[in-house]
Amino acid sequence: MATFDPRLYGARWADTYDEWHTGLMDDDGAVAALADFADGGPALEFGAGTGRLAVPLAERGVEVVGVDISPEMLAKLKEKSTEVTVVEGDMTTVSLEREFAVAFIAFNSIFVLESQEEQVELFRNAARHLRPGGRFVLETVVTKAPSADQGKLSVVKVEADRVTLAGGTTDQVTGNYTGMWMTFEPNGTKFFPLGGRSVTHHEMDLMAQLAGLAREDRWADWKGTPFGQKSELHVSIYRKP
Repeated sequence: MATFDPRLYGARWADTYDEWHTGLMDDDGAVAALADFADGGPALEFGAGTGRLAVPLAERGVEVVGVDISPEMLAKLKEKSTEVTVVEGDMTTVSLEREFAVAFIAFNSIFVLESQEEQVELFRNAARHLRPGGRFVLETVVTKAPSADQGKLSVVKVEADRVTLAGGTTDQVTGNYTGMWMTFEPNGTKFFPLGGRSVTHHEMDLMAQLAGLAREDRWADWKGTPFGQKSELHVSIYRKP
């Protein structure tokens, strides 16, 4: 039974996503790397959200199609740019009837999918949209076993009139995460849900094989730093034969 609705995520997070995520990730490095992968060809972003990567990538002259299930997120993207072609749809099933030089899904967005089957379908859908030699690029944190602090609330930010807390739990049987960010302000409390299924980079390699893709490289960041024992992030690059 579904426990997390990505449409609710978009509806709740759209207005504050940029505010809370600015500076947390290496957007410039990601855009530079993805522009190189595109090499003049079109790019397809799954889970485009508010256009954190799609908009600056389009500003570099890359043709970008951004897919997202949330109309609220896509509305924010369209406020920023008319250069990105936006498509409201499910990343696992959307069919665009064309091929791309690169398809990508950025920071942890594959985790919003609730099952292994859905995540495999994402790989297969990416493969269907790639031209021969095209690449599917994913960025996530390196997943770890739940810590002893699981379930405890943590303080994200304290401001004059707002306190932000976050917390969540992971089901070790299914790998599904259920979490929440909460803001407490003088005019009330707001809730920002998180959820989905975490997936390791090892499991992604098998998913890629099932989709007919081969791993080309794995980096520890968007600058191409070699992936190693102490890496906390990975950028995995798969290529279509």
